[in-house]
Amino acid sequence: MREPMRKGGMDKPEEPKRTRASKKYLLLRMWSYLFKYRGLLVLALILTIVSNVLALWGPKLSGLAIDAIGIDPNTVNFPLVFYYCGWMLAFYVISGVLSYLLSLVMLQLSQKTVYQMRKDVFDKLATLPVSYFDHNQTGDILSRMQYDINTVNASLSHDLLQIVTSIVTVVGSLAMMISISPVLVLTFAVTIPATFIFTRYKTKKVRPLFRKRSAKLGEMNGYAEEILSGQKTIKAYNREEVMIGRYQVKNEEAAEAYYQAEYYGSLIGPSVNFINNLSLAFVSVFGAVLFLYGKISIGNISSFVLYSRKFSGPINEFANIMNELQSAFSAAERVFRLIDEDPETPDRAGAIDLGDPRGEVEMQNIHFGYSDDKIIIHDLSMKAEAGKLIAIVGHTGAGKTTLINLLMRFYDPQSGTIRVDGQDIMGITRKSLRLAYTMVLQETWLFSGTIAENIAYSRSDATQEEIEEAAKTAMIHDYIMSLPQGYDTMINEDGLNISKGQKQLLTIARAMLARANMLILDEATSNVDTQTEMKIQAAMYKLMEGKTSFVIAHRLSTIKNADLILVVDGGDIVEKGTHAELLASGGYYAKLYASQFE
Repeated sequence: MREPMRKGGMDKPEEPKRTRASKKYLLLRMWSYLFKYRGLLVLALILTIVSNVLALWGPKLSGLAIDAIGIDPNTVNFPLVFYYCGWMLAFYVISGVLSYLLSLVMLQLSQKTVYQMRKDVFDKLATLPVSYFDHNQTGDILSRMQYDINTVNASLSHDLLQIVTSIVTVVGSLAMMISISPVLVLTFAVTIPATFIFTRYKTKKVRPLFRKRSAKLGEMNGYAEEILSGQKTIKAYNREEVMIGRYQVKNEEAAEAYYQAEYYGSLIGPSVNFINNLSLAFVSVFGAVLFLYGKISIGNISSFVLYSRKFSGPINEFANIMNELQSAFSAAERVFRLIDEDPETPDRAGAIDLGDPRGEVEMQNIHFGYSDDKIIIHDLSMKAEAGKLIAIVGHTGAGKTTLINLLMRFYDPQSGTIRVDGQDIMGITRKSLRLAYTMVLQETWLFSGTIAENIAYSRSDATQEEIEEAAKTAMIHDYIMSLPQGYDTMINEDGLNISKGQKQLLTIARAMLARANMLILDEATSNVDTQTEMKIQAAMYKLMEGKTSFVIAHRLSTIKNADLILVVDGGDIVEKGTHAELLASGGYYAKLYASQFE
């Protein structure tokens, strides 16, 4: 068995501490996604401003209509009342139409934005080193791509534009109120500062709660992904209740984090609304006093009250938006942290392509650890001659798969040199180095597509005849032809509609189709039965003819004909030689072999 990468095979290296992004930085970066579609953004802003300005004339016209009515019913100026009411109706209708058009524009803008953000995240994932996926749960990564991006998108498509709307409404309402009665505007001198002080204080307290909420949801999704992928094992060991209990703990933690964030966040809106209602009471009282002294008309009081509601409404809405923005900031921080992850170390300046290597591979004085404080390979040296079969054996966790990771440059050693055909692989482009190998791993991977597409994954230009020839060599052709659609049969997600052994045979056929001079076989026959294994051994040896092949083997019977066997223990090569030589020496390999066949 290959040693596990996450548990037991390595420790997660200590990640560098990252400073928390400021709200200003996150807001500007979120806004930058909208600005990529500045045409739609400008149109949305124009519709927002015009719609709100037209709506702002409604209270003014309402006040003028009330003054036209007057106190005495016998002196009502009906033409003037209808005139103002007609304009008020027209302004509200036009404002409503513009608001509808705005919603359509924002729908298109939000979809483009979330598309771009998901693209950026996925593009970044393609550039990240293997170590990132070893250290992070798949479920947590998916949570960032789905839940967190959707949360950010909700703010981009609604909250940020709502802030612009609020600003227009507040400024316009304030201007109208000043034109009606500057004295009454002074009633807001207490309530507005109180609103901002309270909102600022609460948002500082609430933001860490939303950050914790996003993290807990990511942990829960990561655990759920692990549970779903291991259902057969869970049922086989009758551990359903145990896993349900563990999930319940994760679920409770996520629910509690969600509740705490929403509970304390929801206090902001009602509190600000209460403060703003005080301002309405002040306006009513002082407006009545001014009316008694003949300083203001009934119509103007009515208009001022309506404007005060428009003025305080956005402030209250702004408090609710700030609550939502805390959630968006926490989600954006997680998304941008992924986007800002360091990609795989770039190739050295002047790195060359490997070309068509003979396949001579040499390791000299390799020291390596998945973290600098825990070295697991100590001063390892080995040489594989071109075209030879090199078998790597040892107990689980001995370092077998680690050697493969170093050969493929999924990880780089802390010190030492690895050469291919005499060239230091640090001076070779990763792309050309990895294309020089073809791999068949214990963990098979198939994608949703036809059988032919899965086999041809290693060579997109392969012909149907070449695909079928590879399948025949891998002893899977007859099975494929027995299917109703043959090579056009669709494989569902993760290849769940075919057996483990068939999946392994398809990946072997994929490797046979590749044009590579070096092979890596990591327990490549572990998922097939003994009879099938014997049949494909001949095909595998044919595949390896003339190629440098590294075979990680658990069943020692499969590597008797290896040109060189490396026995790995504790990250060191403790023995090396042919099968006969190692048995004759009576050392570690001989004991390991005897333990399998006695």
